Amino acid sequence: MRKIFIFTSLLLFVACNAYRPIAEVANVGSDVWKTRVLPASPQDISGDPEAGFDYLIHGDYIGSGVPIDIMRSAAKRMTKEDPYARNKLNEGIPYNMTGFVAPNGTEVANGNCFTCHAGHIGEELVIGMGESWSDYEKSMVLGGVGMRTGMALKYKKDDPEYKAWEDFGNYFKVMAPRISVTQPGANPAFRLAEACMMHRDPEDLTFTEEPQFEMWDYNIGTDTPPLWHVKKKNTLYYTGIGRGSMPKLLLQASVLGVPDSAQSRKSVEAFKDVYAWLLTLEAPKYPKAIDQSLAAAGKPLFTEHCSGCHGTYGATDAEDTYPNKVVHLDVIKTDRLYSDYIQQSGIVDWYNKSWFATSEPKSAFVPNVGYVAPPLDGVWASAPYFHNGSVPTLYEVLHSDSRPARWTRSGDPKDVDWKKMGWAYDPEPKNKKWTFDTSEPGYSNVGHYFGDKLSEEERWAVVEYLKTL
Repeated sequence: MRKIFIFTSLLLFVACNAYRPIAEVANVGSDVWKTRVLPASPQDISGDPEAGFDYLIHGDYIGSGVPIDIMRSAAKRMTKEDPYARNKLNEGIPYNMTGFVAPNGTEVANGNCFTCHAGHIGEELVIGMGESWSDYEKSMVLGGVGMRTGMALKYKKDDPEYKAWEDFGNYFKVMAPRISVTQPGANPAFRLAEACMMHRDPEDLTFTEEPQFEMWDYNIGTDTPPLWHVKKKNTLYYTGIGRGSMPKLLLQASVLGVPDSAQSRKSVEAFKDVYAWLLTLEAPKYPKAIDQSLAAAGKPLFTEHCSGCHGTYGATDAEDTYPNKVVHLDVIKTDRLYSDYIQQSGIVDWYNKSWFATSEPKSAFVPNVGYVAPPLDGVWASAPYFHNGSVPTLYEVLHSDSRPARWTRSGDPKDVDWKKMGWAYDPEPKNKKWTFDTSEPGYSNVGHYFGDKLSEEERWAVVEYLKTL
């Protein structure tokens, strides 16, 4: 009997972890275009930056959440860091979560934008940095079951606390099985949005039991990009899929718990202020000594070999240029799975007929056969590299033969390789928890071979120059 149980369990494990391979998208136009400039859209830049930051740390844009007392109790086991002064409701709440008042007047808490867009490197907590220390490998399904059971035991369904939590509970239930990834540090934000949108009516954003489209059964994540890049970008996301109103695109985080489009209409006005704050957000300065003569030697090399896609950098933002180019998959040659996946996802059609696309200010999803070459401001604080986070240091970005197939971080953000610029790692993994395996689908470290043509001396010079940005 025990053998039958084990065998059945193994079959279930294999079935749950298998997936249908996604088709490669036809190479539309690699002979027609190699890079393409993504045009700017009109943006409302009249917002108040100070009000925008206040809304990020105090606002109700998630719409629903866990009762505040439960969150305060759980927060005793979380970080005590408090990088900004907040209101009394948020006393004892971690910086990456926010207490707010739900539409029915109940005090609740949920994650905020800094759950993903604030992180540690060296001794610093950097607001706006992509967090690469989140671990979504462990399934959240059992945690969701526990949360639902706890709420049902503590509250009746008509209680205001239950009502204020219910939307978040519904979306957590449909999201949880679809975001556990195979790599530590990989962020499944697109999968989270996809799962929540799959169970929303596109017109009014209310919850639907029946899915609006099907999702691929492989959970893929990406590296989390820094927020200080937004002010230079004409589009959002790694493939440049996000077009139109930046406040509307940024508001997508709300799909985890907002009850309907009426609440979203209020939030999008506040997100005009959030966008205004992002336009003021500066990349952090490199905190260590820089070899200025080596960096000076690297600048003309960067200008010659890299600036055509990644832009140029002056003493001030006004002197910078950034071309907003998407690079065809056949040219960049990095792992294509994420790009192929997005082009075939049902989220595209859903989004383009939804409230996000059909109401003012309008936004849209327009997929591309490639990846956008990002700005490089603060690139020293953006490790790991590539859209999938498969390369631990800048040196290895520029030297493909040295990229490790598997690499393990210690788990301590103080373990930085300041010379190669990126995360210190062990190429012979001992701590499996933080081991990145590039053999997993969607996480290969291939492509971006442009630095291979540099000599070793030139390569080190470019790395040193990149620390100045």
